[in-house]
Amino acid sequence: MAVDLEETDVAHPLDPLTTEEISAAVDILESEWGVADDVVYHNVVLDEPEKEFVRSFESGDHFDREAFIVVRQDGETYEATVSITGKELLGVEHVEDVQPAITPPEVDQAEQAVINDPEWQEAAAKRGVENFDLAIVDPWPASGFEPDSHADRRLVRGISWIRTEEADNGYARPIEGLFAFVDLDEMEVVKIEDNGVVDEDSPLPPEDADFRADRVATRDDFKHLDVVQPEGPSFEVSGQTVEWLDWEFQVGWTPREGLVFHDVTFEDEGENRKVLHRASASEMAVPYGDSDPNHSWKEAFDIGEFHVGRMANVLTEGCDCLGEMHYFDVAMNDTNGDPKTLPNAICMHEEDDGVLWKHTEWRKEHTEVRRRRRLVVSFIATVYNYDYGFYWYFYPDGSIEGEVRLTGIDSNGMVPADEDATDTNGEYELVAPQVKTSIHQHHFNFRLDFDIDDTPNRVKEVHNEPVGSERKKGFKAKETVLETETEARDDIDPLNGKYWRVESTETTNSYGRPCGYKLEPHTNVNSPARPTSSTKKRAGFIQNNFWATQYDENEQFAAGDYPNQNDETTGLAEWAEQDRDLDGEDVVCWYTLGVNHVTRAEDWPVLPVEVASFTLKPEGFLDSNPAISLPPEPCHTEHDLTSVGDD
Repeated sequence: MAVDLEETDVAHPLDPLTTEEISAAVDILESEWGVADDVVYHNVVLDEPEKEFVRSFESGDHFDREAFIVVRQDGETYEATVSITGKELLGVEHVEDVQPAITPPEVDQAEQAVINDPEWQEAAAKRGVENFDLAIVDPWPASGFEPDSHADRRLVRGISWIRTEEADNGYARPIEGLFAFVDLDEMEVVKIEDNGVVDEDSPLPPEDADFRADRVATRDDFKHLDVVQPEGPSFEVSGQTVEWLDWEFQVGWTPREGLVFHDVTFEDEGENRKVLHRASASEMAVPYGDSDPNHSWKEAFDIGEFHVGRMANVLTEGCDCLGEMHYFDVAMNDTNGDPKTLPNAICMHEEDDGVLWKHTEWRKEHTEVRRRRRLVVSFIATVYNYDYGFYWYFYPDGSIEGEVRLTGIDSNGMVPADEDATDTNGEYELVAPQVKTSIHQHHFNFRLDFDIDDTPNRVKEVHNEPVGSERKKGFKAKETVLETETEARDDIDPLNGKYWRVESTETTNSYGRPCGYKLEPHTNVNSPARPTSSTKKRAGFIQNNFWATQYDENEQFAAGDYPNQNDETTGLAEWAEQDRDLDGEDVVCWYTLGVNHVTRAEDWPVLPVEVASFTLKPEGFLDSNPAISLPPEPCHTEHDLTSVGDD
């Protein structure tokens, strides 16, 4: 049975599930399988169709819709597949010994369980806490650090702070050395860990850390900047399909990854040529380096353990985006299986980004210049203290840039009042009286499912090498085919200009060059953690910056399907051990983008954005610069000087 396109808003087989489809999928599961009273619905998402079907799909074709469902009940995890159009349950599998991601209701309930716990209250009182209602508790993943007596439970480890009032910045005053382990299935505190009061005379940091506009002195010399497009934006949107200049793609969404791009094509002489089948941020790991026992255990997988899509913000015009915006609402299930709509989860707009190309013909006194406008598609997620902005930029020259912006409040701890700021051993920084923020890293892994020209692909490593005799100055870009998955494990080398090229094994441009795209790394960092550390073991994907694997529809997430409370190496590092062939295959590239955060006093109380990115650029994919056809922008060279300085 197929979806009737005349009766549904779903126009493409890769469109995310609608609220109606989520409801239908849950109804089918509950009518055909023994759903318990304590069931928790973790994910009800589109079971994405096979590539071959998507390749042959044309607008107006009929297609089936299926849902993939993850539920937890009776302390066990199950995966189900449902045919929405066929109205039937296709199968249920019991997945043993795994823990799905921590859900928002579990976060809220665990926080309250800790605050109400008498033993926690007694320990907090020793640290100067008087009004427990003003406490906040962030339940962190307990992976690798569960108490032995409770290792088989679904656990989180609660970290606490105390506010001075309801509207206070809750992260200004850490309740240091006090942790609560909570069983999320039973929703009870099973262990209190009290490592002692840091400073008996001054048990809490003394200062507020306000940053709201109504609480700080805002300056009056910062004039308003507006972005105006009187003719409207250059993009067109039909459902989840976006067209902008030569680009066309599907905007997708999952609760786990957030923003996903499907079926990305670039028009070349009237032909929509495939670049990517799917692209998203698949995982991230945030290890902390402070050796203090109160902080050395900190390690969060914000995508796999929390699901950043569920943490997404409602974006508001004039704040998160500027200009002529288009917003996408997203549908997700709640833990009861009911559909919910998050409005304005994705923002799309155009922005100016400086000069794209220019040449001045000095003999003729003539200049041609084109502005580098870009299409921005983004979402922002708040995971406790941190805010992550995921931005994807599409450029007129055929380039794509993936970018992450990190802001929010650094995870912090407390030190004694007499702590010497020069005696931190490089592991932390004092940012306020008795408040420290620890050195840490953020490692984002991007899954890039290339399908250059819808053909088999290969991957090459490219770097600079000298040529000729020692007295010659020549050099070349040496290309090496990465024939297998183990050969493809690689790291950046900016001093030698290293990048990776994905190319078709069947198509060439007019000059005989295989049509391809290159992955160009920008700033990055490796993890200094020891090979035997929990970080290197659990986050196997950070062992290298670049990976390539042969396509497998079941290999989606770099740390595996269920990283929560998993202490083993699963996911990308495990898959690559198969050492499958890559030359002339369907190739998936995985890029690990690292951010090294040596914290600063200037990061307090709110962190100015840290920016990290990479770029995908056409290299021989086209015959010439496609942005030559852009029209010049009007040049405003004359100014009304009489208005300068007027009130």
